[in-house]
Amino acid sequence: MTDLQKLTIGKAINLGLRRAMEEDPKVLIMGEDVGKLGGVFRITDGLQKDFGEQRVLDTPLAESGIIGTAVGLAVRGFRPVCEIQFEGFIFPGFDQISSQLAKLHYRTQGKVKMPVVIRVPFGGGIGAVEHHSESPESLFSHIAGLKVVSIANAVDAYWGIQEAIRSDDPILFFEPKKLYHSGALKMEVDTSTAPSRVFSSQVVREGTSATVVAYGPSVKVALEAATAAEAEGKSLEVIDLRTLSPLDLGPVFESVRKTGRLIAVSEAPSESSLTSEIAARVQQECFYSLESPVLRVTGFDTPYPPAKLEEHYLPDLDRVLHAVDRSLAW
Repeated sequence: MTDLQKLTIGKAINLGLRRAMEEDPKVLIMGEDVGKLGGVFRITDGLQKDFGEQRVLDTPLAESGIIGTAVGLAVRGFRPVCEIQFEGFIFPGFDQISSQLAKLHYRTQGKVKMPVVIRVPFGGGIGAVEHHSESPESLFSHIAGLKVVSIANAVDAYWGIQEAIRSDDPILFFEPKKLYHSGALKMEVDTSTAPSRVFSSQVVREGTSATVVAYGPSVKVALEAATAAEAEGKSLEVIDLRTLSPLDLGPVFESVRKTGRLIAVSEAPSESSLTSEIAARVQQECFYSLESPVLRVTGFDTPYPPAKLEEHYLPDLDRVLHAVDRSLAW
């Protein structure tokens, strides 16, 4: 029997957290304003009311303390879910993440597990100042011992947060904040039957002219570009990565061998980024299938700009279509 609910991404995460807490009393939520307020984006709304202050904890403004406390709780058998209020606030906790959270399982030869989820609202498009609109996922994807994932729709949000919480590995769960409450992205979620796989690359639109790979907020842009390109007789295949570390590039290789072209889209700066790694790996595996160089559409190699300039900074429909035209004209 199916149980269908039409959900936004934000509501899907909220219900996923609720279900995880109902199923396992060791699941805790902690972060700045996650309790009484329900988080600045209201993603944890109602959870402290229903589960109490011992399981949904409002913390001081101290990301290092949040992560350090979560590490200790994980050692004691709990499954903490930490919310970093905005992605730019994560860096005070970077030492705890890279030196402790990512290393303890390996350092103890598997004796100590680290079932910690760090929820990270990320990306631009909300008209905010610096430290509130950035995309630091490439930094964390480079750290051995961490898993890094990103969601782009309500189904993956609902089931993905639960799968992350059940994992015995530390997971950074990147959430596209500008899409949290988008009514246009509401979709039916079967809350009774989990998909076979959540954290693997997925073809979300089939095509033959070129492959466009994206993740998080950029998936919506890639799909819009595919729709616009179709009117011009171009058929774009769009792939949602979903898992950023480890990368699941099998479906990308298969697609590129079919289309001969690849455009990678991300809001993060291009230098030493996930799109760089994707380009390198595709070149290694699909060299003789490529009809043109791998192209990238990304944020610029500058700090995030003032809000009035962000529309020029973020990858958009026109920039993706321009890259498609360049690739097809090669």
